[in-house]
Amino acid sequence: MSGLDLRSRLRSGSDPGPGSGLGPGRLRPRGRRAVATASLAIVALVVAVLALGLGDYPLSPPEVLHALLGGDGFASTIVLQWRLPRVLAALVFGAALGASGAVFQSLTRNPLGSPDVIGFSTGAYTGAIVVIVSGAASAVGTALGALVGGLATALVVYLLAWRKGVHGLRLIIVGIAVTALLHSVNSWLLLRAQAEVALSASFWGAGSLALVGWSELLPGAALIAVLAVLVAGLARPLRQLELGDDAARAHGLRAEGTRLALVVLAVALTAVVTASTGPIIFVALAAPQLARRVVRSAGVPLLGAALVGGLLLLVADVVAQHVTTTPVPVGLVTLVIGGAYLISLLVAESRRTR
Repeated sequence: MSGLDLRSRLRSGSDPGPGSGLGPGRLRPRGRRAVATASLAIVALVVAVLALGLGDYPLSPPEVLHALLGGDGFASTIVLQWRLPRVLAALVFGAALGASGAVFQSLTRNPLGSPDVIGFSTGAYTGAIVVIVSGAASAVGTALGALVGGLATALVVYLLAWRKGVHGLRLIIVGIAVTALLHSVNSWLLLRAQAEVALSASFWGAGSLALVGWSELLPGAALIAVLAVLVAGLARPLRQLELGDDAARAHGLRAEGTRLALVVLAVALTAVVTASTGPIIFVALAAPQLARRVVRSAGVPLLGAALVGGLLLLVADVVAQHVTTTPVPVGLVTLVIGGAYLISLLVAESRRTR
């Protein structure tokens, strides 16, 4: 077979034929990734069913499935009205955080590149605090404050990191500095606020799914669905940016414009979650790298990171509700998990550079 024929077959996706050295074995990594991604989805569904059965009124998995499939009675009320919104919120919001972290880690080409580290989650929290302290707190007002705060922080970090383009390490360093500054601003705002307002903002800032019902879940889930579709549409340009700006431009891609669009979408995903639950940190940091190891992908897998993010937040919420002596905000559990993960990441990185 000539080189031209081989290239034509590869572009069309057909088998290059015997003797080419590019037979079905080349498709096995893609098949393994598909199986791993499907397995993550199945595990998330199984954990969700188990989580729906936990509580003061325990239910078996068959009883949960019966309630989900249209059963009636008290069990149906417990599952559909009391527990299902929280479980779905953990899956949806965790998936949003995982996808957001995957975008930032792909853009920065650094496992520390996440909205938690770069400061966008903190900026969203700052926007929400300003709304709460000013006395204009409401579901819509807090959501808008978080969104504006996150996007404003992204703009500031992006401009400060700009030097004939934005590079990953510079973006992370600037983001860490802005995060430290915003923490100081948040503390100052809470200290100047009235005691009950400060307590309310502090509790919200711990990150919790306890107050999420259908009225809080549905608007956030709808926004996340729209943002997820837009991010998926930029998945191929994101992969091209991973190869470097020069390679991306060689393929006709506007590197900076695409990068800015991805940053805005990823920040919006984080801000929507923050507006609904308060800041839940370290899910966006850990989920992409865990997904990369599970899926065995060369780059950070968007779908895999979203599935791991949802699963991670759901497991953390189960721990927060049922494993600790008293229920605690899920943000405290993810903080502990994320701290342990960050230490292990730094230890592994130090061993690699020796």
